Amino acid sequence: MIFLLNYYKIIDVFSIGEILLAVFIFIAIHYWRINRNTPMTIWPIMGMLPSLIHNVSNFPDYINSLLQQNGGTIIFEGPWLTKMKIVFTSDSMNVQHITSTKFENYGKGNDFEEIFEVLGDGIFRSDFHIWKYNRTLLHSIFKQENFQVFLHKTIEKKIFSSLLVFLDHACKNGLQVDLQDIFHRLTFDNICSIVLGSDPLCLSIDLPEIECERAFTYADNTFFLRHVKPKFFWKLQKWLQIGDEKKFTENRKIVDQWLYSKIKSKKEMQGEQQFDLVSIILRQSIGDGKNPIDDENKFLRDTSINLLAAGRDTIGSALTWFFWLVATHPIVEAKILEEIKENLPSRKDNWKYLGVEVLNKLTYLHGTICEVLRLYPPLPFEHKSSLKSDVLPSGHKIKSNTKILYSLYSVGRMEKLWGEDCLEFKPERWISKKGGIIQVPSYKFIAFNAGPRTCLGKDISFIEIKMIAASILMNYQIQVVEDHPIIPSISVILHMRHGLKVNVKKRSI
Repeated sequence: MIFLLNYYKIIDVFSIGEILLAVFIFIAIHYWRINRNTPMTIWPIMGMLPSLIHNVSNFPDYINSLLQQNGGTIIFEGPWLTKMKIVFTSDSMNVQHITSTKFENYGKGNDFEEIFEVLGDGIFRSDFHIWKYNRTLLHSIFKQENFQVFLHKTIEKKIFSSLLVFLDHACKNGLQVDLQDIFHRLTFDNICSIVLGSDPLCLSIDLPEIECERAFTYADNTFFLRHVKPKFFWKLQKWLQIGDEKKFTENRKIVDQWLYSKIKSKKEMQGEQQFDLVSIILRQSIGDGKNPIDDENKFLRDTSINLLAAGRDTIGSALTWFFWLVATHPIVEAKILEEIKENLPSRKDNWKYLGVEVLNKLTYLHGTICEVLRLYPPLPFEHKSSLKSDVLPSGHKIKSNTKILYSLYSVGRMEKLWGEDCLEFKPERWISKKGGIIQVPSYKFIAFNAGPRTCLGKDISFIEIKMIAASILMNYQIQVVEDHPIIPSISVILHMRHGLKVNVKKRSI
């Protein structure tokens, strides 16, 4: 009886909730002690999610370390009852298997479609016949001579009318510049002009805040959070219209209204001879009865938003990492400059002019860009989902509807693929003894994806990056601000979290 009285007194002093909390803390400490020396702790109820959340601020390097320690493939399991299971891999044979050998078995999947719903039925989100139609159409346009000439002139015009003007202004006034922000503005202006035939003028001396460009920036963060949050949680936020999902919805409306207004304007100008992508599509037959398009406006909207996202974020990311690496490796910078001077045409003001013929001769610059993309691919992860059960070359069994993320970031840092110096920045690894570019299999150099989904814009990307990089390097010295932190951002795109702060000085000829 005395024992029972004491028991009830304890219950009075400590609530049931407090007792359960104490038990949970005891179990958590016990699991932590058992797993404290392992990189991915498996927690009761929560699975591996706490370890993932704890390391989310350094996600690419964290996953890379896990893959390096576990033979290139790991299986992540989330909280109980959430069905949150992800296979991470950087095994090049697995990548080749997924992207090429068994391509038909690995699509984007339902999870990807839900996370990136804003992309509609565009090329990056679609599968099967819709994807094939998108790819065939865009491939035919990219190969048209008129479009290629328009592309080069558009980029060249923007470099001379906006980029060099802004950098001259920064030089004269001794301004510290966030080069990442400048590249985002520049590439957004470029891709809008190329796709929509309309320049939003994000890059100008006063650096205006453009609503549609800001809306694109916000989307990156939401996409990443949807990957790490349990699906039921972010879907609940979306349904209740709270938190990140509410802001995402607001920004999506801004983008949609802007895109549809541009599409309407292009239709009204259909009689004029224009070579932007939307104008070319409108001149071609869309409703030929052999394609899956029901709504022309939606098709143009989906196509546009996919290309705008790719043309802004990936090129902007590549340029940012390029200038950080080149600015901190003066020998590489000197070699690029020497190569440009050797290949410039003999003409007045030639050091500011770069035509397609000259660009194709810049082998060392091309190798430098490849090396940047190897170490810092703009898309650090690619998302796939299995249709049927399968076995990967690594021996891992894959059930149907399994989410797979292969790490482009980690593939570029594997010692068995790139040698003991895999973490070093060495453009020379891309140059053959005869002075040409060494061709590397796409499942090894995977910055542009591999297999049937290899990036259609690969050649366009190299042209734009070379034009911008050469124009800046010939005109200016870029000096990274001392002690400026260089840390990847928490995003689906490999941006720099704190931007790239630099001082710009005029280069003497």
